[in-house]
Amino acid sequence: MALSVGFQMDHVLGVSPEADSTFRLALAAQERGHRMVHWTPDQLSFREGRVVARAQALEVRRAPKGQHATLGPEAEVDLRDLDVVWLRQDPPFDMHYITSTHLLEMSGARVFNDPASVRNAPEKLLVLGFPDLTPPTAIARDLSVLRDFRARHGDVILKPLYGNGGAGVFKLAQGDGNLASLFELFTGFSREPLIVQKYLPEVARGDKRVILVDGEPVGAINRVPAEGETRSNMHVGGRPEPVRLTRRDREICARIGPALRERGLLFVGIDVIGDWLTEINVTSPTGLQELERFDGTDAAALIWEAVERRP
Repeated sequence: MALSVGFQMDHVLGVSPEADSTFRLALAAQERGHRMVHWTPDQLSFREGRVVARAQALEVRRAPKGQHATLGPEAEVDLRDLDVVWLRQDPPFDMHYITSTHLLEMSGARVFNDPASVRNAPEKLLVLGFPDLTPPTAIARDLSVLRDFRARHGDVILKPLYGNGGAGVFKLAQGDGNLASLFELFTGFSREPLIVQKYLPEVARGDKRVILVDGEPVGAINRVPAEGETRSNMHVGGRPEPVRLTRRDREICARIGPALRERGLLFVGIDVIGDWLTEINVTSPTGLQELERFDGTDAAALIWEAVERRP
């Protein structure tokens, strides 16, 4: 049965048709005969008891960037009239993002990932519910806590709690004198806490992105840092490589899968370094296209099959 599908995302004409996972979800939806509309978070509003979007009909195709999507004229869409809404804008996870999750929750639409769960489970916090799976971690806006953590654990990774794409991520050796300066820098422009984790040398061999659909692992890619880099994010030059799921990866997924299903988190990407779970990405996970190129796994189709199974 054809569904009416809404994509709330960063503007579709600005994404890469070769790499973007939301584009791949839209292409899979179109291949299945679903009708699509598109809007950006700024075009979502609450008006006199209704949540509406200033949306445009969307068609997508495999073509160079700029030619990969066609949009119709703008029209007001009541989200209750859609069968499925995808919450797919990229972070930052700020109050604008949080407000959009509240509006989507009030809309009466069926939204993936569930907006209340996205709001309550930001990437670097949801993992804290599984302390035996994660490396030693502290979250604080207190310099003495960060200093004590580094004194006990040696080399550490320091990053903003709600950052994304590798921005603001620093490796600090035990004797590095920049901890206080970085603390002053971050707290000078933000009221958010910082997160510090024990440095895992295994990151030099890659940071594995495992994709889960409805709580089940469907495949993984390895992201190898560029030479001289600690960060493996593809936004900052990380190189994707094919990789197989290990027994440890499957153990991690078996532990967290039920919690993801219970929260309505249908499409999730977790980050694994060595044997350790470092993040559970629920806001706008990536990796669908790289996985498909490497081993042929059509995770976008698996995601739509899971959506269509839902009552």
